[in-house]
Amino acid sequence: MSSLAQKKTARLKRQIRVRKKIRGTAERPRLNVFKTAKHIYAQLIDDTCGATLAAASTLLDEVSTGLSYTGNIEAAQKVGAAIAQKALAKEINMVVFDRNGFLYHGRIKALAEAARENGLSF
Repeated sequence: MSSLAQKKTARLKRQIRVRKKIRGTAERPRLNVFKTAKHIYAQLIDDTCGATLAAASTLLDEVSTGLSYTGNIEAAQKVGAAIAQKALAKEINMVVFDRNGFLYHGRIKALAEAARENGLSF
């Protein structure tokens, strides 16, 4: 197995292990984060009914305007701020953070800190 496949398998194992313990509700949804080399995505998910309450990503024009590249820390900070604003508009201020098996480092950390700075608590 190549090292890239091993990294992906390890991330999926971490994702499954964490997902067993984390559940989002309507009052405190799960803030799910996913990243690729070019983009970063964030969703607020209510696991009791399986619905996405809000979403933000670097694919949205409101986030990607003014960015030279959408796969860096600056872009992650803008996504974190955008998801926090959408959550506060729906009167959600407490969430459960789900890093989706990714290490809490770099873009994941930047998104989380930006969401906290803009009013979300977790």
